[in-house]
Amino acid sequence: MRTGTATLPLHGGKAPAWLFQRMRLLAREVTLVVVSEFGPDEMLRRLSDPAWFQAFGCVLGFDWHSSGVTTTVCGALKDGLAGLEHESGLVFAGGKGGTSRKTPAELREAGERVLRTDPEPLVYASRMAAKVDSSGLQDGYQIYHHTFVTTLDGRWAVVQQGMRDTDRTARRYHWLGEGVGDFVVEPHAAVTAEARASAEVLNLVAGESAGARDVVAELARMASERIGAELARLKSLELPRHHEVRLADIRPENLAKAFLATYESQPAGFEELLATPGVGPKTVRALTLISELVYDTPASRRDPAVFSYAHGGKDGHPYPVDRATYDRDIGILHEALRQAKVGRSEKLEAFRRLAALERVAG
Repeated sequence: MRTGTATLPLHGGKAPAWLFQRMRLLAREVTLVVVSEFGPDEMLRRLSDPAWFQAFGCVLGFDWHSSGVTTTVCGALKDGLAGLEHESGLVFAGGKGGTSRKTPAELREAGERVLRTDPEPLVYASRMAAKVDSSGLQDGYQIYHHTFVTTLDGRWAVVQQGMRDTDRTARRYHWLGEGVGDFVVEPHAAVTAEARASAEVLNLVAGESAGARDVVAELARMASERIGAELARLKSLELPRHHEVRLADIRPENLAKAFLATYESQPAGFEELLATPGVGPKTVRALTLISELVYDTPASRRDPAVFSYAHGGKDGHPYPVDRATYDRDIGILHEALRQAKVGRSEKLEAFRRLAALERVAG
């Protein structure tokens, strides 16, 4: 099972209306076919696979190498399946920019309307996925897109994306709830990316960062004055040039409020620390710095980063979107699904035979 991240170049623009309308229809039909054949859990697994997700975006006609595939595919799924929660067994929440911040409210609303489980654990999972990929894993990408997908009985997946302006790339993070045994220990089972991040990565959710996580959480329980004093002392030292945690951007006086919050909340561990309101990347980096230089518990610098066309691409590569073929394929899938519902699954069986032949030929 491949879950993890994908790194993509940032592209401007957006899908034209004529293409997006087709994308939402095809995304809906493909999802309903997958759910009809394998159940909603399988759709979660496929969305959490960055290679499958990328291929899905290509089938929908978006650019294979564009960062916009993430927001557009998630938007097409959310829009296309709206109102079909009982048929698909799936609920989509969140999105790009300000819409991502509506995820908790949307999950709670779904809890009142269609979910068969308490939405609060889902709200927590959503917040922790965002917190981990912005503070627990600091790879230079600023999260700006967050889509949360859940089955009606509470199994979930997350597709979120961050951007890095320095090289105009975006990185996509995939989460699958059934594979997350601990939010802060290797939550990404695998990773795909076009390039690794810079040497500035701070990976506190790596397995080898266990000692650092323990010390960072212990430091967070100390009085804020003690932590501030340690940082101020470290800033006066002559540190080796190669040291990865930089002091330049850390101002103890600006972090006093965050240290007070952690002292008052007394987090039992690193997960509880990340969940503390007001704790962000700089707070975590400052505590990591003390952990490394004072207590000799280094954190990992390992970057967790380890396509096909069916209808053309939005930018005309490798060829312009073939609208007639696109519309015909939507109709074929819709009709196959309709026939499957009344007990006639010949077309779906043909799809399976074709896939088997393709595997043998490959």
